[in-house]
Amino acid sequence: MRRLIRVTIAITALLSAAPVLAQTCAFSMSDMNFGFVNLAGGAAVDTTATLSVTCNNPLSLALSVRICPNINAGSGGQSGGVRRMLQGSNILNYQLYQNSARTTTWGSVTQPALGSPPPIDLALPLLVNTTTRTLYGRINAGQSAAVRGAYLSSFAGAETSFTYESYTLLAPSCSSVTQNATQVPFNVTAAVAPTCIVSANNINFGSHGVLNTAVDATGAINLTCTSNLSYSVALSGGLSNSPPAARKMVQGAASVTYGLYRDAGRTNVWGSAAGQIAAGTGTGSLQSLTVYGRVPAQNTPAPGNYADTVVVTVNY
Repeated sequence: MRRLIRVTIAITALLSAAPVLAQTCAFSMSDMNFGFVNLAGGAAVDTTATLSVTCNNPLSLALSVRICPNINAGSGGQSGGVRRMLQGSNILNYQLYQNSARTTTWGSVTQPALGSPPPIDLALPLLVNTTTRTLYGRINAGQSAAVRGAYLSSFAGAETSFTYESYTLLAPSCSSVTQNATQVPFNVTAAVAPTCIVSANNINFGSHGVLNTAVDATGAINLTCTSNLSYSVALSGGLSNSPPAARKMVQGAASVTYGLYRDAGRTNVWGSAAGQIAAGTGTGSLQSLTVYGRVPAQNTPAPGNYADTVVVTVNY
């Protein structure tokens, strides 16, 4: 007798899903260093930094990625949408921009007062895709009163949060891109240089027939020096290198004696030796120091135009 035996063999297999390799992006930002800046004239100062982006596309898919480089106010904070660098309690206002004309600020979704971040759309046809963007900086004009020294705003931690998201056809709005938040640290620095800008007004004693009485006139030395900067102003002895109260205006071999003083009473001479020099402290604004001149009574030389040249030296 033949018997039919049936055996069922269970055959199983464990099929695991293939890992999905997502696009990843890495970022680096160079520091923005304004260097030593001269603000005494009140002009703006510009510089740049560079953002570098590298995105990997391991599947070599013809996708794109939208990057939203959010940059907040930094450790210096902001006031009315204007970023600040700090030196203790001292403030230096500056701004970050998207364009070289510095008309469109570079901001953040989370701090809208600073403006919006500029979206970066990067196609991903290759395994590794790179691009760069320039960040334009400007120290605002009209800050001649800024105290000298080093200023800093640090962009660490949440002060930069670059988010990105891949897409096929329609790029998402940065307000909705919250994935892959990446911190990109960098610093913004500047050093306000100690500076003085100097000019002088001439002294004209006028026309006189005889010099039988003293003749007085005034001039001015105009300075714009960095705030809190100590300075001193010395006056040379003129072309004849004479003492402060016995300088010489000359015409040929003839001369007229005169003196320059720091006070209206013409008692404190103004020269270049110790005790003869004027001193002050800069405010960042224009300061005018009056120079008091006197031609004392003396024998009158031959008629003509008498002149001298005095060199102003400012030390700070």
